[in-house]
Amino acid sequence: MFRSLLRFNRTFEQAIIKTNNLQNNHQLLTSVWNKLNYYPSCVQFHTSPTTYRFYEKDRKGGYKTDLKKMTNFEHFKDGFGDLKQEIILWTKELKERYLTDPIILYRPDETDIVWCFDNKELLNNFLTVSDSDHMEGFSSCSLDMSPAGRLLFSGELSTRVPKDGRVKRSGYCSFRSKQIRKSFKRDSSFDWGMYNTLVMKVRGDGRPYILNLATGGYFDVTWNDIHNYVLYTRGGPYWQIAKIPFSKFIFSSKGRLQDKQYRIPLDRITHFGVACGDKVDGRFNLEIEYIGVEFDPHHNEEFAYEMYRTDKNIANE
Repeated sequence: MFRSLLRFNRTFEQAIIKTNNLQNNHQLLTSVWNKLNYYPSCVQFHTSPTTYRFYEKDRKGGYKTDLKKMTNFEHFKDGFGDLKQEIILWTKELKERYLTDPIILYRPDETDIVWCFDNKELLNNFLTVSDSDHMEGFSSCSLDMSPAGRLLFSGELSTRVPKDGRVKRSGYCSFRSKQIRKSFKRDSSFDWGMYNTLVMKVRGDGRPYILNLATGGYFDVTWNDIHNYVLYTRGGPYWQIAKIPFSKFIFSSKGRLQDKQYRIPLDRITHFGVACGDKVDGRFNLEIEYIGVEFDPHHNEEFAYEMYRTDKNIANE
C-alpha cells in the first residue's frame, strides 16, 4: 500500500512538471508571435488548425447543406420507386458497351458538343453557389435562359465583408455541373482523353471568368483537386468562340496554386464550372451557347507550366 502511494506521488509530480513546461513553451511562442506581428516588414505567417487528423471526414469541408433526414423506410421507398428507371438505364449501358463499336480516332478540328444550351431542362444538370449561401458575403447569382434562348449566368457581385469577425474576404459566384452517374447511382466521370482543346461559344460583359475542371478522386487528398484557366470576355453584342488547350489549365487545391504541377487527367473529369470573382462590385452577365471539346492535331504541347521536382521534405514530397 505504501509503495503504491509513493508511485502515485511520483507520477503526479512528473505530470505537474510537464504541465509547467508546456505552459512555459506556450508563453514563449506567444511572445515570439507578438514580436513578429509588431514589425510590419517581417514575414506574416498563415495560421491553420492543428493537423491532429490524417484524413478529412467531410467532402464539403464543413459547409453543411439543408438536407432532410430520411428514415430507413423512406430510403427503401424512394429506392424501390427508382428501381425501374435504373434497370432501363442499366440496359442501355449494356447495349452501348456490346453493340457499339469503340471510337478509336477522332476527326481533327471537329467540335463534339457536350452541352448545347437550347433547352431549359438542361439547367437542371447544374448548381449555383455564392458567398451568401454560406453566410460569408452578400453576392447572389442564378442560371436562366436568356432572351436569345441560351444559358445566362448572371447575378450581383459584392465584396462587402460581413461583420462577424470570422470572414476576411468575400465576393464570388459560380456554377458547376452535377456529378454524372451510371445506373444504380454509381459515380462516373467524363472521358476526354482523346481531346486536347476545350471549346466554348460565349457572350460576356468584359469581365474575366474562371473555368474550373474538377478531378476529385477517391481519397480525401484529391477531393479538392481543380484545374483552372481564366476566360477573358470581350463584352458587347457579339459572340466569341474560345478555344482553350487543356495544357493551359493550372493545378490548384482549395483555392491555392500548388508548387507541384501536373497535367490534368482528362479521363476522369468529374465537374465543369465557371466562377466570377474579379473583386469588382456590380452586375455580371455571361451567356453561353454551347460547351464542347475537340482534337487539334496542330497542338502538341503536353503541359504549359514547369513540372520540376523539388528535394524531399521541401514541398509536396
